[in-house]
Amino acid sequence: MTDQPNNPLHGKTLESILTELVAKYGWPELGYRIRINCFLEDPSIKSSLKFLRKTDWARKKVEELYLKGK
Repeated sequence: MTDQPNNPLHGKTLESILTELVAKYGWPELGYRIRINCFLEDPSIKSSLKFLRKTDWARKKVEELYLKGK
C-alpha cells in the first residue's frame, strides 16, 4: 500500500466506518442524519454495506458524517 497522507479514510474499510457510526449514534439517529431506508427499515450492517457499496452518493454521505465526527 502507498502512503496517502491527505486521505483521512486511508486504511479504513466501509464496514469499520459503519460499525463506528452505529456504535456512536445508533441506527435511529444514523437514519435521521442520513435519510436512507437501509438505516431506517430493519437495519443491519450486512444489508447497509450491500447498499452503500452500490450507491456512491450514499457512501459519500456516510464517509462525510464519519469525518465530521472525528
